Parts: sequence; structure tokens; C-alpha cells
Amino acid sequence: MKEKEILSAIKKAISVERDALEKLAERVDDSYIRALEILIRCKGRVILSGVGKSGIVAKKIASTFASTGTPAIFVHPVDAAHGDLGIITRDDVAMVVSKSGNTPELNFLLPTLKRFMVPIISIVGNNNTHSHLARESDVVIDASVDSECGPIDVIPTASTIAALSVGDALAVGLITIKGFTKDDFALLHPGGSLGKKLLLRVENLMHIKEEIPVIFEETLMKDAIYEISSKGLGMTCVVDKENKLKGIITDGDLRRAIEKEGTRLFNLKAEYIMTKNPKTVKRDALAVKAAAVMQNFSITSLIIVDEERHVEGVIHLHDILRAGVL
Repeated sequence: MKEKEILSAIKKAISVERDALEKLAERVDDSYIRALEILIRCKGRVILSGVGKSGIVAKKIASTFASTGTPAIFVHPVDAAHGDLGIITRDDVAMVVSKSGNTPELNFLLPTLKRFMVPIISIVGNNNTHSHLARESDVVIDASVDSECGPIDVIPTASTIAALSVGDALAVGLITIKGFTKDDFALLHPGGSLGKKLLLRVENLMHIKEEIPVIFEETLMKDAIYEISSKGLGMTCVVDKENKLKGIITDGDLRRAIEKEGTRLFNLKAEYIMTKNPKTVKRDALAVKAAAVMQNFSITSLIIVDEERHVEGVIHLHDILRAGVL
């Protein structure tokens, strides 16, 4: 088969799925609203279930719900029939995904859900809104597609995309109703990049106490150079006797001073070399905000001060990079 024919088949597959989603969007009706009304009243968890490809879709929907503030869990119907029914409580809501709506394995699960009076939301395909599953459901959402991708037209492709999109749409509906924010998302994803950007603060990453390079205004530069080198941050804070920030001396300041003063530099006091009024940040500032300041001013370190400009710490751009904030 020629490359051109293969690419044509691939493009057609994508087009079939695109068309399926467009038609799905056109069929959005009050069944979504009724499903959301049930979900928003749920006092327990949303129990997702399905078999085969539909089961995989159900797992993803459960994951999306859980990550956006709606407790959810996937239960395989076969496992449920062999003891896992104990997971389900009367406070739960069931969401069942099935292309045919007549999956035998699901038939074991439905009577128990009905006995527990658990509301059932079904996502069905193949125009099976009158299937056994649909008849047993409180709300039925139609995820039918005209055809699957490829010449065989039986492999679940477009139908799985449609069912997954229904789940994503319901998740969006829930976060819209709840007013779920990026901060809420970050709390549930502390290990992710977004979570780090919204949760990690300067105080979580800054160097403190003996790690802080610090000298006094009257410190000779030969001693200042030692402080910069020994602390390894490429800078030192310059403070007064009350530990209030007066300035900063960086590697760049040293290079410029050496060019100007030569060996005379070593016997000069720090106050003659330091840059006054350096950029600072408060300890409760987000690390990503500190990084933005560094990038905007082309610097690699920020000094952390309190309201009275007492030095509390130092944060380096490398600290933020190592933490995965950027």
C-alpha cells in the first residue's frame, strides 16, 4: 500500500471522529442537566463502570471527576459480582458506560444498584437509548455515532471518543456549577507542574540561617568575596547591625569592580561596591512569581525580607528550576 493511501486513511479516521463529536454537540439536551442535578446532589461517590473499551473510558471519566473535586471510583462489573459490591453505598451515584446498552456483565450490577436505590446515569451508543441499560437508568445520555473509523467499521474508535467527551462535558458542567478554580485543582495535584506553580511558595524553597550569604556594610571586599564563594549562590546580602538589608553584591558586581578598581578592590568596604535597593520578595510569595521577577530583571537571586526589611532568606533561580516550578 502506498504512503499516500495510508495518509488518506488516517485523515479520514480523524475526520470521522471530528464529525462524530460535531453531531454529539448538536444532540446536547436536558439529559445533561438532569445528570448534573443527580451528580451535584451526590453525598457519596460516583461509581463508574463498564466493560472492555467502555470500561477504559469509564476509568478515565472517574479519574477526571476525582481530579476536579468530585469523588469517583471505577468498579468493574465482574469484580462487583464477586464481592466488590461492598464498595457501593446508598449515598453513591452510578454512571455506566456501554456502547450496546446490553452488556451481559453489567446485568449483574444493575439489580444491586436498583436495590440500593442508587441513581443510574448511563452513557450509551449505537442508538441504544431503549436498551436494557437505558430502561434501568434514571438518565440516559446518547453517545451514538454514525460509524467507527477504518474500513472494518466495528472497532470502537469514534464511539469511545464520543463517550469520553460526554464524561468530560459532565465534568466541565460540575466544575462550572461548583465554581472549581485553578487553586482547587492545584490542591488535588500537588505533584503536577500546575500544582507546583500554584502551591509552592518562596518560603518552601529559600535558603535560611547559615545558608544565607550575608556581610556588613563595613566588611572588606576580600572577606565579601570569600562569603560569596563559600555560600555558592553567586551573591551576598549586605546588612546593617540590625540585619536590615542595605544592598547586594553579585558576581556581576565583582567583575565590574575588578575592572574598575583592580587589586585596590580587596581593601574597599562592601558599601562602596554594593548595589543599593536590590529586588526583594516576601516569603509567602508564590515561587513562580519570584521566577517572573528574576526573568524580568535578568537576575538570578532574590532576597527575602520581612516588613521591616530584615533579611529572612535568599532564593536562587536554580532552586525554582530544581523544584519543577518552571
